[in-house]
Amino acid sequence: MEPSAQSSAQGNAALSQAIDRLWVRFLPEIKERIANLQAAAEALAAGTLSPSRRESACADAHKLAGVLGTFGLTRGTVLARELEINLTRDDGPDPASASRLVSIAAELLQMAESRQSRAEPE
Repeated sequence: MEPSAQSSAQGNAALSQAIDRLWVRFLPEIKERIANLQAAAEALAAGTLSPSRRESACADAHKLAGVLGTFGLTRGTVLARELEINLTRDDGPDPASASRLVSIAAELLQMAESRQSRAEPE
């Protein structure tokens, strides 16, 4: 391997390790946000979604949409954005979409856990 290619590969490996360390550091906060989204979706399904929980879930969805993309989880960004859009509708979130929102939260959690297992040191 040429020295420049080797240097580039080492740089990529170091960057990947740094991103993995950041993932591990922020994972508890990410999981907490996902749990809040899941609770909000379940409250919507039950007809008990309060304005404050809705506001909090909207903020969590917005933050997740940004951070998940940073860690290479583009699908997570798309899903979190879908949650955010639904929660910020002028006429309120659509109760008929509650089951979709619950499944999005479950998929986000699965993504986070899958990314976690790849980031953990062996």
